[in-house]
Amino acid sequence: MNRLKYSILAGVMLILFFAGAGFADDDEHDNDHGKHHRHEKRQSVSVENDTYEQECGACHFAYQPWLLPSGSWEKILEELPFHFGEGILLDEETRNTIDQYLTANAADRRPAKRSRKIMKSLGGNTPLRVSEIPYILEKHHELEPAVLARPSIGSLGNCSACHTSADQGDYDDDNVAIPGK
Repeated sequence: MNRLKYSILAGVMLILFFAGAGFADDDEHDNDHGKHHRHEKRQSVSVENDTYEQECGACHFAYQPWLLPSGSWEKILEELPFHFGEGILLDEETRNTIDQYLTANAADRRPAKRSRKIMKSLGGNTPLRVSEIPYILEKHHELEPAVLARPSIGSLGNCSACHTSADQGDYDDDNVAIPGK
Protein backbone atom coordinates (compact mmCIF):
# COMPACT_ATOMS: atom_id res chain seq x y z
CA MET A 1 0.00 0.00 0.00
CA ASN A 2 2.83 2.42 0.85
CA ARG A 3 4.46 1.62 -2.49
CA LEU A 4 1.24 2.68 -4.29
CA LYS A 5 1.06 5.94 -2.30
CA TYR A 6 4.68 6.77 -3.15
CA SER A 7 4.11 5.94 -6.82
CA ILE A 8 1.07 8.20 -6.98
CA LEU A 9 2.88 10.97 -5.11
CA ALA A 10 5.90 10.67 -7.43
CA GLY A 11 3.61 10.79 -10.47
CA VAL A 12 1.82 13.89 -9.22
CA MET A 13 5.14 15.59 -8.47
CA LEU A 14 6.41 14.84 -11.99
CA ILE A 15 3.21 16.20 -13.53
CA LEU A 16 3.47 19.38 -11.47
CA PHE A 17 7.15 19.78 -12.30
CA PHE A 18 6.65 19.47 -16.05
CA ALA A 19 3.47 21.55 -16.04
CA GLY A 20 5.29 24.32 -14.16
CA ALA A 21 8.20 24.15 -16.56
CA GLY A 22 5.82 24.61 -19.48
CA PHE A 23 4.24 27.74 -18.04
CA ALA A 24 7.39 29.36 -16.69
CA ASP A 25 8.36 32.77 -17.99
CA ASP A 26 11.89 31.70 -18.80
CA ASP A 27 13.89 34.54 -20.33
CA GLU A 28 16.86 32.24 -20.87
CA HIS A 29 14.68 29.96 -23.00
CA ASP A 30 13.25 32.99 -24.79
CA ASN A 31 16.78 34.18 -25.58
CA ASP A 32 17.87 30.76 -26.83
CA HIS A 33 14.70 30.40 -28.85
CA GLY A 34 15.22 33.79 -30.42
CA LYS A 35 18.80 32.97 -31.40
CA HIS A 36 17.59 29.95 -33.34
CA HIS A 37 14.80 31.85 -35.06
CA ARG A 38 16.45 35.00 -36.37
CA HIS A 39 13.92 35.17 -39.19
CA GLU A 40 11.19 36.10 -36.70
CA LYS A 41 10.57 39.81 -36.33
CA ARG A 42 12.35 41.11 -33.24
CA GLN A 43 11.04 43.90 -31.09
CA SER A 44 14.22 45.87 -31.65
CA VAL A 45 12.81 49.01 -33.15
CA SER A 46 14.47 52.38 -33.04
CA VAL A 47 12.51 55.56 -32.52
CA GLU A 48 10.64 56.21 -35.75
CA ASN A 49 9.39 59.74 -35.24
CA ASP A 50 11.65 62.70 -35.94
CA THR A 51 9.56 65.16 -33.93
CA TYR A 52 9.67 62.99 -30.81
CA GLU A 53 13.36 62.25 -31.25
CA GLN A 54 14.25 65.92 -31.73
CA GLU A 55 12.09 67.35 -28.96
CA CYS A 56 12.53 64.70 -26.26
CA GLY A 57 15.89 63.33 -27.35
CA ALA A 58 17.40 66.82 -27.11
CA CYS A 59 17.42 66.52 -23.30
CA HIS A 60 17.50 62.78 -22.58
CA PHE A 61 17.47 59.37 -24.19
CA ALA A 62 14.42 59.09 -26.47
CA TYR A 63 12.83 55.94 -25.08
CA GLN A 64 11.09 53.60 -27.48
CA PRO A 65 7.32 53.96 -27.03
CA TRP A 66 6.87 50.24 -26.34
CA LEU A 67 8.72 50.62 -23.02
CA LEU A 68 5.69 52.26 -21.36
CA PRO A 69 1.93 51.81 -21.67
CA SER A 70 -0.15 54.47 -23.43
CA GLY A 71 -1.55 55.68 -20.09
CA SER A 72 1.98 56.48 -18.94
CA TRP A 73 2.74 58.46 -22.09
CA GLU A 74 -0.52 60.36 -21.73
CA LYS A 75 0.28 61.28 -18.11
CA ILE A 76 3.82 62.32 -19.04
CA LEU A 77 2.54 64.58 -21.81
CA GLU A 78 -0.15 66.08 -19.57
CA GLU A 79 2.54 67.02 -17.06
CA LEU A 80 5.00 68.53 -19.55
CA PRO A 81 4.85 72.00 -17.98
CA PHE A 82 6.32 70.31 -14.86
CA HIS A 83 8.29 67.52 -16.56
CA PHE A 84 10.39 66.08 -13.74
CA GLY A 85 11.28 69.54 -12.50
CA GLU A 86 11.66 71.12 -15.94
CA GLY A 87 9.16 73.32 -17.71
CA ILE A 88 8.60 71.94 -21.21
CA LEU A 89 6.46 73.97 -23.58
CA LEU A 90 5.42 72.54 -26.93
CA ASP A 91 3.09 73.96 -29.52
CA GLU A 92 -0.14 72.01 -29.98
CA GLU A 93 0.83 70.44 -33.30
CA THR A 94 4.16 69.18 -31.95
CA ARG A 95 2.56 67.86 -28.78
CA ASN A 96 -0.17 66.08 -30.78
CA THR A 97 2.38 64.52 -33.14
CA ILE A 98 4.38 63.18 -30.20
CA ASP A 99 1.23 62.02 -28.39
CA GLN A 100 -0.06 60.11 -31.41
CA TYR A 101 3.27 58.41 -31.99
CA LEU A 102 3.86 57.40 -28.37
CA THR A 103 0.36 56.16 -27.62
CA ALA A 104 -0.02 54.28 -30.94
CA ASN A 105 3.23 52.39 -30.31
CA ALA A 106 2.98 51.99 -26.52
CA ALA A 107 3.52 48.69 -24.70
CA ASP A 108 -0.20 47.99 -24.40
CA ARG A 109 -0.63 48.40 -28.16
CA ARG A 110 2.28 46.23 -29.30
CA PRO A 111 2.09 42.42 -29.51
CA ALA A 112 5.84 41.94 -28.98
CA LYS A 113 7.01 39.68 -26.18
CA ARG A 114 8.88 42.37 -24.22
CA SER A 115 5.85 44.67 -24.32
CA ARG A 116 3.65 41.87 -22.99
CA LYS A 117 6.15 41.21 -20.19
CA ILE A 118 6.24 44.89 -19.30
CA MET A 119 2.44 45.09 -19.21
CA LYS A 120 2.14 41.91 -17.15
CA SER A 121 4.61 43.25 -14.58
CA LEU A 122 2.71 46.52 -14.11
CA GLY A 123 -0.34 44.95 -12.49
CA GLY A 124 -2.52 47.83 -13.68
CA ASN A 125 -0.15 50.57 -12.50
CA THR A 126 0.80 53.49 -14.72
CA PRO A 127 4.45 54.42 -14.09
CA LEU A 128 5.87 57.75 -15.19
CA ARG A 129 9.40 56.40 -15.62
CA VAL A 130 10.81 53.39 -17.43
CA SER A 131 12.95 52.84 -14.34
CA GLU A 132 9.77 52.17 -12.30
CA ILE A 133 8.67 49.15 -14.37
CA PRO A 134 8.89 45.96 -12.30
CA TYR A 135 10.02 43.90 -15.32
CA ILE A 136 12.90 46.30 -15.96
CA LEU A 137 13.80 46.46 -12.27
CA GLU A 138 13.91 42.66 -12.19
CA LYS A 139 16.15 42.53 -15.28
CA HIS A 140 18.61 44.82 -13.46
CA HIS A 141 18.34 43.31 -9.95
CA GLU A 142 21.97 42.17 -9.98
CA LEU A 143 23.32 45.72 -10.28
CA GLU A 144 24.43 47.39 -7.10
CA PRO A 145 23.00 50.89 -6.54
CA ALA A 146 26.58 52.24 -6.53
CA VAL A 147 27.03 51.04 -10.13
CA LEU A 148 23.92 52.90 -11.27
CA ALA A 149 25.04 56.01 -9.38
CA ARG A 150 28.36 56.19 -11.24
CA PRO A 151 28.74 59.53 -13.05
CA SER A 152 29.09 57.60 -16.32
CA ILE A 153 25.62 56.06 -15.77
CA GLY A 154 23.69 58.32 -13.39
CA SER A 155 20.56 56.19 -13.02
CA LEU A 156 18.68 53.17 -14.28
CA GLY A 157 16.88 55.50 -16.70
CA ASN A 158 20.04 56.16 -18.70
CA CYS A 159 19.63 53.05 -20.86
CA SER A 160 22.22 54.01 -23.46
CA ALA A 161 24.99 54.23 -20.83
CA CYS A 162 25.20 50.43 -20.73
CA HIS A 163 23.02 49.14 -23.56
CA THR A 164 25.22 49.96 -26.54
CA SER A 165 22.39 49.44 -29.02
CA ALA A 166 19.56 50.99 -26.98
CA ASP A 167 19.04 53.69 -29.60
CA GLN A 168 18.09 50.88 -32.00
CA GLY A 169 15.68 49.38 -29.46
CA ASP A 170 17.99 46.44 -28.84
CA TYR A 171 18.43 45.70 -25.13
CA ASP A 172 19.93 42.25 -25.55
CA ASP A 173 22.46 41.23 -22.90
CA ASP A 174 25.02 40.62 -25.65
CA ASN A 175 25.13 44.40 -26.24
CA VAL A 176 25.78 45.53 -22.67
CA ALA A 177 28.97 47.26 -21.58
CA ILE A 178 28.85 48.67 -18.06
CA PRO A 179 31.13 51.70 -17.96
CA GLY A 180 33.69 52.15 -15.23
CA LYS A 181 33.74 54.91 -12.67
